[in-house]
Amino acid sequence: MLTLEQQNFVDRRPNGTIKVIPFDPKSNEKFEKIKKQIPAILGNVEVLHRGSTGLGIAGQPEIDVYIPSTTEEILQRTIEIEKIWGKPKSIYPDERTKFIRYIDETMIEVILVNKSCKSWIDGEIFFDYLQHHKDAREHYEKLKGVGETLSIREYYIRKFEFMNDIMVKAVIK
Repeated sequence: MLTLEQQNFVDRRPNGTIKVIPFDPKSNEKFEKIKKQIPAILGNVEVLHRGSTGLGIAGQPEIDVYIPSTTEEILQRTIEIEKIWGKPKSIYPDERTKFIRYIDETMIEVILVNKSCKSWIDGEIFFDYLQHHKDAREHYEKLKGVGETLSIREYYIRKFEFMNDIMVKAVIK
């Protein structure tokens, strides 16, 4: 069962299918390139490699880079990044701002995320659980692999259901 927030996210997804690719071992190198660019723009900030490439598994053809921030920092950091990288791809006030960069043909999503936001906190719990539970990580990778046969909406429904199951396990442990 999905939360209301998750269902709203699914409902906003377009029709179409998801593209899933095998893990690219060069993802870590590409992450490090972006990570080295960020202090020149924002100074010394925490920069985290998340998503499937952060776990070393198959997933969508992108690298997720997160910069946990306060609401005020998101506003200021957005202004600083815009000076160098241009307008953000998306803005969700008080939650996150996303910029898109490319290294070679790989899309890099650089996300200023509100570190107090429930979805960020839950995402960190989920990521940590998968890092420490190989069986769950492998199951998640298989779920992603099946994603190419599903609509975008069905893919995210299954992904959220899996995440919700893991969150129950993570909280109980």
